[in-house]
Amino acid sequence: MNFQVVILAAGQGKRMNSDLPKVLHLLAGKPLISHVIATARDIAAGQICVVHGHGGDLVQSTLSGKDLVYALQSPQLGTGHALQQALPRLSADPVTLVLYGDVPLVSADTLRTLLDAAEECVAVLTAELDDPTGYGRILRNKSGRVTGIVEQKDATAAQQRLVEINTGIMALPTARLEQWLSKLQNNNAQQEYYLTDVVALAVKDRVPVFGIKVADASEIQGINSRAQLAQLERTYQWQQATQLLDTGVTLVDPMRFDLRGTLHCGRDVQIDVNCVFEGEVSLADGASIGANCVLKDAVIGAGTRIEPFSHLDGAQIGAQCRIGPYARIRPGTRLAAEVHIGNFVEIKASDIGDGSKANHLSYVGDSTVGRNVNIGAGTITCNYDGANKHRTVIEDDVHIGSDVQLVAPVRIARGATVGAGTTVWKDTAAGGLIINPKIQETRASWQRPRKVAKNK
Repeated sequence: MNFQVVILAAGQGKRMNSDLPKVLHLLAGKPLISHVIATARDIAAGQICVVHGHGGDLVQSTLSGKDLVYALQSPQLGTGHALQQALPRLSADPVTLVLYGDVPLVSADTLRTLLDAAEECVAVLTAELDDPTGYGRILRNKSGRVTGIVEQKDATAAQQRLVEINTGIMALPTARLEQWLSKLQNNNAQQEYYLTDVVALAVKDRVPVFGIKVADASEIQGINSRAQLAQLERTYQWQQATQLLDTGVTLVDPMRFDLRGTLHCGRDVQIDVNCVFEGEVSLADGASIGANCVLKDAVIGAGTRIEPFSHLDGAQIGAQCRIGPYARIRPGTRLAAEVHIGNFVEIKASDIGDGSKANHLSYVGDSTVGRNVNIGAGTITCNYDGANKHRTVIEDDVHIGSDVQLVAPVRIARGATVGAGTTVWKDTAAGGLIINPKIQETRASWQRPRKVAKNK
């Protein structure tokens, strides 16, 4: 079936107490409306029309895609009025699916089921809630067909006792929209034009209306406050954690886990508490992530251990490596197999070969490091001259002592040893010892200064 999507996203979200449009607040590191757009694309929507209002320019500049078109709703006079603004931008697709920019968790499977019921009719997504307060109620006839939707403020006492509610999400025949929307009235408690009134108009025109109940009510949770956003964040994270657990990943505490992108895991992966995964992250078989780590756009090889409090961004880590604790691996870094990067070591835009080590308090930037290199504590590559970055090359089997400065551009030849406290600013020969000549002397008669007593 060919269909298009309209996303209603014009609300200001006053209860958010923010200058940011409500639909741009973040869930799992991504704007609320971006989740909705991603789902619309997942189900192969032909065109996506975003109805914006408050902060519309910012909404448009945040989103991107050739499939997106925009319609302005100003002032905001209700959901029916919002869809009226979208009419000039609609394509000829026979079905129009209405979604909401602040209802981010509705699943692709649920929407496919709704669309399957929408050929030549109206399909409304409903839910049964223990506490339906605030929602419009679904009215059905004796045969179970939907006959109307009544808003809470306009409902009778008997109607308010109904527990099946309208989620607002519906699939409608595009050819009928202009006729139905032109007949909407605002003679209600809110003095707004309700999209839900289209259901009664469809019934009057003898167009079947089907109510499709969502299996999981969390899918239709909307956002009106920061408290609700925080609650939905935990709902989302629990869903992601459950999926990982089902595939065999060990999460020490699923309630202390945050995924803000996509995480691919092999077999027997272990993740400790308070870890954050952003962008595209891949963990190979047997990888272990310690507590309080942040991984963004990273590939971690099989059997590698990331120790606690480490931060990896844009890095490729080989098999059987050991990283951290308190290590920072910055974009453009590639580590081969069995590399050790220890505590308070920072690596940036560097390639490090098999079996090499930088275990303590070092900075390696813009460097090519060979195999079986040892980089001593306190070593830094001086890669920036104040205007340009330069590269350091350390060949295989080099041993670098503590407190060494490598002033780029410079090459340390294969098998060389750099003595502690040395500054290297010229290329070296292979296999030699590189030191800066120093004289150590002892003054036997020297007296340590003593603290002068203060007069009382």
